[in-house]
Amino acid sequence: MIKILLFIIYTLTTVHSFAQTDKNQNDIATNQNTNVVPYRLFPTQNMWTFIKLNTRNGRMWQVQFSLNEDNRFVTILSSETLVTSDKEVNDRFFLYPTTNIYTFILLDQLDGRTWQVQWSIDPQNRGIIPID
Repeated sequence: MIKILLFIIYTLTTVHSFAQTDKNQNDIATNQNTNVVPYRLFPTQNMWTFIKLNTRNGRMWQVQFSLNEDNRFVTILSSETLVTSDKEVNDRFFLYPTTNIYTFILLDQLDGRTWQVQWSIDPQNRGIIPID
């Protein structure tokens, strides 16, 4: 009796875990690795905040979500395009986190230029600075 019960539990658990596989999730992960993604979201160490990066031209936005509608917003971190439109390529730019919760390094993966990216709740503390 116990063997039959364990077999049924094992079978149901296995079937349930296969049912949890989401084809769309797999497609998104595949697309993010095949240079066809013009935008990416990068998590920060703050559980409510992401940075949205236009991987073609380096423009960025701070995206904050919340259960409270008043605390949800999208704000510009950098509205300046870092390359001319004829040099835009998907996945040209990529963000790397640092050990500082508010700081990322933006890398132009084609020419090697780098920028310090600062996100913040305070508007005067947001922006990017070239690293020469």
